[in-house]
Amino acid sequence: MKMPNETSMDNIQVDEARLPENSIGALISQTRNLSAEQVEKILDHQRSSGLRFGEAAVELGYASSDDVLFALAQQFHYPYSPDEKKQLSPELVALTQPFSDQAEAFRATRSQLIMRMYGEGEPRRALAVISPDTQDGKSYFCANLAVTLAQLGGRTLLVDADMRNPRQHEIFKLDNRDGLSTILSGRGGSNVIQQIPNIPSLFVLPVGVTPPNPIELVERPAFGLMLRELLSKFDHVVVDTPAAVHGADAAVIAAKCGAALVIARKDASRVDALQDLVAMFSQSPAKLVGVVVNEF
Repeated sequence: MKMPNETSMDNIQVDEARLPENSIGALISQTRNLSAEQVEKILDHQRSSGLRFGEAAVELGYASSDDVLFALAQQFHYPYSPDEKKQLSPELVALTQPFSDQAEAFRATRSQLIMRMYGEGEPRRALAVISPDTQDGKSYFCANLAVTLAQLGGRTLLVDADMRNPRQHEIFKLDNRDGLSTILSGRGGSNVIQQIPNIPSLFVLPVGVTPPNPIELVERPAFGLMLRELLSKFDHVVVDTPAAVHGADAAVIAAKCGAALVIARKDASRVDALQDLVAMFSQSPAKLVGVVVNEF
């Protein structure tokens, strides 16, 4: 069983107290409350087998894979909590499986977006994530992109503007009594932005009550004014939108955000629908920053 790279523990003294501070060995030892004898057995097995400390501890049954991931996360100041993992949606791969191929793909996408959206001289924009049809994985993508942006340390807000089929409150397990619809309908809306536990930089604004007139709400000036206010308070604003098949909502939201990313689903999205969606931006004030194919 191969683990991600860890600090080498060769030539380390057996005394647990002398494990290098903040090393993988020390962190695992603290988490599992290992005795000096157990640490010695792990080190002996490490030397004889050529494994890393975490791999040796797992093989001997003194630690789990989650313990190793948690130690790595602590060492590199990366948000990860094995206990929270059981309570979160499995869709949040960037948080629950931060060292997986899927999480790495989201980090690569994040890097591309930052280069395209935050270059020198570029105006501040929110990012609308849009897709041709339902079940393209748009909400899944938005949630994980927001997590990876927040993991950089910048204040990140995920706005659920899909007032046709909202899902972000389900993914993050949030109270959805009040939210975006509350604000846009002029019915108050204090404390509707919710901070996500264990990710201090990540905030979510859920939809709230699903309104009967979603397109009218996002077309009103209040939506654009709200976005400008949010951009002054957050480093990154990601906006989940209704699928284009539902009408003009996504186009209106993208225009007011200033930037858009199109999501297509492998073996599902129709080429003509995707072409129509991309072509729409030739007449839109929004900047199209890319197209992503979702294989999930």
